[in-house]
Amino acid sequence: MKKFIFGFVALLLVTALAIPFLVKDKKEESYLRIHIRANSNLECDQAVKYKVKAAVVDFLTPKVAEAKDFDDVYNILNGNLGEIEKVADEVLADSGFEYKSSAALKDEYFPTRSYSGYTLENGYYDALILNLGSGEGNNWWCVVYPPLCFISSEGSNPQNIRYKSKLVELIHKFFD
Repeated sequence: MKKFIFGFVALLLVTALAIPFLVKDKKEESYLRIHIRANSNLECDQAVKYKVKAAVVDFLTPKVAEAKDFDDVYNILNGNLGEIEKVADEVLADSGFEYKSSAALKDEYFPTRSYSGYTLENGYYDALILNLGSGEGNNWWCVVYPPLCFISSEGSNPQNIRYKSKLVELIHKFFD
Protein backbone atom coordinates (compact mmCIF):
# COMPACT_ATOMS: atom_id res chain seq x y z
CA MET A 1 0.00 0.00 0.00
CA LYS A 2 2.88 2.38 0.82
CA LYS A 3 4.38 1.73 -2.63
CA PHE A 4 1.06 2.55 -4.27
CA ILE A 5 0.66 5.80 -2.33
CA PHE A 6 4.29 6.76 -2.95
CA GLY A 7 3.90 5.99 -6.68
CA PHE A 8 0.68 7.98 -6.89
CA VAL A 9 2.21 11.00 -5.12
CA ALA A 10 5.30 10.77 -7.35
CA LEU A 11 3.09 10.67 -10.45
CA LEU A 12 1.17 13.73 -9.27
CA LEU A 13 4.40 15.59 -8.55
CA VAL A 14 5.91 14.74 -11.94
CA THR A 15 2.67 15.71 -13.68
CA ALA A 16 2.47 19.02 -11.83
CA LEU A 17 6.07 19.82 -12.76
CA ALA A 18 5.60 18.78 -16.40
CA ILE A 19 2.39 20.72 -17.11
CA PRO A 20 4.07 24.12 -17.67
CA PHE A 21 6.26 22.50 -20.35
CA LEU A 22 3.37 20.67 -22.02
CA VAL A 23 0.80 23.46 -22.20
CA LYS A 24 1.44 25.95 -24.99
CA ASP A 25 1.11 29.64 -24.48
CA LYS A 26 -1.77 30.96 -26.65
CA LYS A 27 0.73 33.16 -28.47
CA GLU A 28 2.62 30.07 -29.61
CA GLU A 29 -0.44 28.29 -30.97
CA SER A 30 -1.14 28.29 -34.69
CA TYR A 31 -4.03 30.50 -35.64
CA LEU A 32 -5.41 31.14 -39.08
CA ARG A 33 -7.44 34.31 -39.33
CA ILE A 34 -9.83 35.58 -41.97
CA HIS A 35 -10.23 39.26 -42.73
CA ILE A 36 -12.79 40.59 -45.18
CA ARG A 37 -11.89 44.19 -45.85
CA ALA A 38 -14.58 46.48 -47.23
CA ASN A 39 -13.92 48.82 -50.13
CA SER A 40 -14.57 51.84 -47.87
CA ASN A 41 -16.41 52.83 -44.72
CA LEU A 42 -19.45 54.02 -46.66
CA GLU A 43 -22.60 52.36 -45.37
CA CYS A 44 -23.21 50.55 -48.68
CA ASP A 45 -19.69 49.09 -48.75
CA GLN A 46 -19.94 47.97 -45.14
CA ALA A 47 -23.35 46.38 -45.78
CA VAL A 48 -22.11 44.38 -48.78
CA LYS A 49 -19.09 43.25 -46.74
CA TYR A 50 -21.48 41.36 -44.44
CA LYS A 51 -23.29 39.81 -47.43
CA VAL A 52 -19.92 38.65 -48.76
CA LYS A 53 -18.99 37.35 -45.32
CA ALA A 54 -22.15 35.24 -45.14
CA ALA A 55 -21.59 33.78 -48.60
CA VAL A 56 -17.89 33.05 -48.00
CA VAL A 57 -18.56 31.43 -44.62
CA ASP A 58 -21.32 29.30 -46.20
CA PHE A 59 -18.90 28.30 -48.97
CA LEU A 60 -15.97 27.47 -46.67
CA THR A 61 -17.76 25.82 -43.74
CA PRO A 62 -18.25 22.38 -45.32
CA LYS A 63 -14.73 22.50 -46.75
CA VAL A 64 -12.95 23.20 -43.46
CA ALA A 65 -15.31 21.11 -41.31
CA GLU A 66 -13.33 17.92 -41.84
CA ALA A 67 -9.88 19.49 -41.51
CA LYS A 68 -7.75 17.89 -38.83
CA ASP A 69 -5.17 20.60 -38.24
CA PHE A 70 -3.78 23.99 -39.22
CA ASP A 71 -2.04 22.64 -42.33
CA ASP A 72 -5.27 21.06 -43.62
CA VAL A 73 -7.16 24.34 -43.24
CA TYR A 74 -4.33 26.35 -44.80
CA ASN A 75 -4.18 24.01 -47.81
CA ILE A 76 -7.97 24.09 -48.23
CA LEU A 77 -7.99 27.88 -48.26
CA ASN A 78 -4.96 28.07 -50.55
CA GLY A 79 -6.58 25.66 -52.99
CA ASN A 80 -9.82 27.64 -53.06
CA LEU A 81 -8.62 31.25 -53.40
CA GLY A 82 -10.09 31.56 -56.89
CA GLU A 83 -13.41 30.09 -55.76
CA ILE A 84 -13.50 32.42 -52.75
CA GLU A 85 -13.04 35.39 -55.09
CA LYS A 86 -15.77 34.01 -57.37
CA VAL A 87 -18.21 33.73 -54.44
CA ALA A 88 -17.39 37.28 -53.32
CA ASP A 89 -17.56 38.71 -56.85
CA GLU A 90 -21.01 37.17 -57.40
CA VAL A 91 -22.33 38.83 -54.24
CA LEU A 92 -20.76 42.14 -55.25
CA ALA A 93 -22.23 41.97 -58.77
CA ASP A 94 -25.67 40.88 -57.49
CA SER A 95 -25.58 43.87 -55.14
CA GLY A 96 -24.80 46.32 -57.95
CA PHE A 97 -21.10 46.89 -57.28
CA GLU A 98 -18.61 47.07 -60.13
CA TYR A 99 -15.46 46.46 -58.12
CA LYS A 100 -14.07 42.95 -57.65
CA SER A 101 -12.46 41.07 -54.79
CA SER A 102 -8.96 39.69 -54.32
CA ALA A 103 -8.08 36.83 -51.97
CA ALA A 104 -4.64 35.88 -50.69
CA LEU A 105 -3.06 34.03 -47.80
CA LYS A 106 -0.59 36.29 -46.04
CA ASP A 107 1.48 36.54 -42.89
CA GLU A 108 0.45 39.95 -41.56
CA TYR A 109 0.81 41.98 -38.39
CA PHE A 110 -2.41 42.44 -36.41
CA PRO A 111 -3.22 44.34 -33.20
CA THR A 112 -4.55 42.55 -30.11
CA ARG A 113 -8.14 41.39 -30.66
CA SER A 114 -10.63 39.30 -28.70
CA TYR A 115 -13.13 36.88 -30.19
CA SER A 116 -15.48 34.45 -28.45
CA GLY A 117 -13.47 34.41 -25.25
CA TYR A 118 -10.11 34.15 -27.02
CA THR A 119 -7.61 36.97 -27.06
CA LEU A 120 -5.15 37.03 -29.90
CA GLU A 121 -2.17 39.09 -28.89
CA ASN A 122 -0.67 41.55 -31.33
CA GLY A 123 1.78 39.96 -33.72
CA TYR A 124 2.12 38.25 -37.06
CA TYR A 125 -0.56 35.76 -38.05
CA ASP A 126 -1.35 33.75 -41.14
CA ALA A 127 -4.58 35.09 -42.57
CA LEU A 128 -6.92 34.80 -45.49
CA ILE A 129 -7.22 38.40 -46.64
CA LEU A 130 -10.23 39.10 -48.83
CA ASN A 131 -10.16 42.67 -50.12
CA LEU A 132 -13.37 44.01 -51.60
CA GLY A 133 -12.40 46.67 -54.12
CA SER A 134 -9.66 48.80 -52.58
CA GLY A 135 -9.94 47.01 -49.23
CA GLU A 136 -9.50 50.33 -47.42
CA GLY A 137 -12.63 50.09 -45.24
CA ASN A 138 -13.19 48.46 -41.88
CA ASN A 139 -12.94 44.70 -41.83
CA TRP A 140 -14.85 41.75 -40.49
CA TRP A 141 -12.57 39.20 -38.97
CA CYS A 142 -12.68 35.81 -37.38
CA VAL A 143 -10.53 32.79 -36.68
CA VAL A 144 -10.73 29.92 -39.16
CA TYR A 145 -8.33 27.73 -37.18
CA PRO A 146 -9.05 26.79 -34.54
CA PRO A 147 -12.59 26.99 -35.92
CA LEU A 148 -14.12 29.81 -33.91
CA CYS A 149 -16.29 31.19 -36.70
CA PHE A 150 -16.79 28.15 -38.92
CA ILE A 151 -18.96 26.03 -36.66
CA SER A 152 -22.14 24.96 -38.39
CA SER A 153 -25.41 24.60 -36.54
CA GLU A 154 -24.94 20.83 -36.30
CA GLY A 155 -21.37 21.38 -35.11
CA SER A 156 -22.65 23.49 -32.25
CA ASN A 157 -24.80 20.64 -30.96
CA PRO A 158 -23.56 19.88 -27.43
CA GLN A 159 -23.56 16.16 -28.28
CA ASN A 160 -20.94 16.84 -30.99
CA ILE A 161 -18.53 18.66 -28.67
CA ARG A 162 -15.43 16.69 -27.70
CA TYR A 163 -13.41 17.83 -24.71
CA LYS A 164 -9.67 17.24 -24.53
CA SER A 165 -7.34 17.38 -21.60
CA LYS A 166 -3.56 17.42 -21.94
CA LEU A 167 -3.32 16.02 -18.41
CA VAL A 168 -5.57 13.06 -19.23
CA GLU A 169 -3.65 12.45 -22.48
CA LEU A 170 -0.36 12.49 -20.57
CA ILE A 171 -1.67 10.05 -17.97
CA HIS A 172 -2.94 7.71 -20.70
CA LYS A 173 0.45 7.81 -22.43
CA PHE A 174 2.20 7.10 -19.13
CA PHE A 175 0.08 4.05 -18.33
CA ASP A 176 -0.34 2.64 -21.87
